[in-house]
Amino acid sequence: MNIKDLPTDERPRERMIEQGAAALSPAELLAILIGSGNTEETAVQLMQRLLTDCGGSLRALGRLSLNDLTRNYKGLGPARAVTILAACELGRRRQLEEAEEKRIVTSSTDIYNIMHPRMRDLAHEESYAIYLRADNSVEGKPFLVSKGGLTGTAVDVRQILREALLRQTPTVVFVHNHPSGSTRPSREDDQLTDRLARACQVMNVRLLDHVIVADGSYYSYREQGKV
Repeated sequence: MNIKDLPTDERPRERMIEQGAAALSPAELLAILIGSGNTEETAVQLMQRLLTDCGGSLRALGRLSLNDLTRNYKGLGPARAVTILAACELGRRRQLEEAEEKRIVTSSTDIYNIMHPRMRDLAHEESYAIYLRADNSVEGKPFLVSKGGLTGTAVDVRQILREALLRQTPTVVFVHNHPSGSTRPSREDDQLTDRLARACQVMNVRLLDHVIVADGSYYSYREQGKV
């Protein structure tokens, strides 16, 4: 069934033109992207079912793979599935741009807000260093220190300090994610924090915080009095 087969007042495109994008449901917006459904469902009904399977979460939708979409949803071939995932990625990048516009760090929450859009959908661990000028403004983009597996990643402390010297910044914040969703630091996290703190002290660089990011929460070593 095509969208054009629906009554005019039920067609997502026409409704968006007349009422604006905000008037449409997520399923209707997605239906505009795929254009038509299958022999049993309209595009809107197909997208409603897809979102229901994702718990109504666009974030969960963005975590699906191309195979998840094409294998489980009749009417979603590779081209339509790619279109959906591309839209999800654009939304993620827009939020990332908005987060990185916040250039002054005054709390661990600021660090979380900067890094969460970048890390929230990762199925593996990544670690970054954020470099701050004397007024706590962010210098440049976060520096990718390491990229690893499900439970850990190797971190070279020398890389972090080398980048601080190159950027000529007096303060560094270390951030990594836990794909498991738990923010509880591991023994390895504690040991890394100690190594990094000692190395920063030798190089006269201030380690402001080590923040562990999960989806919807974070752990701050500074807030816990551990740095």
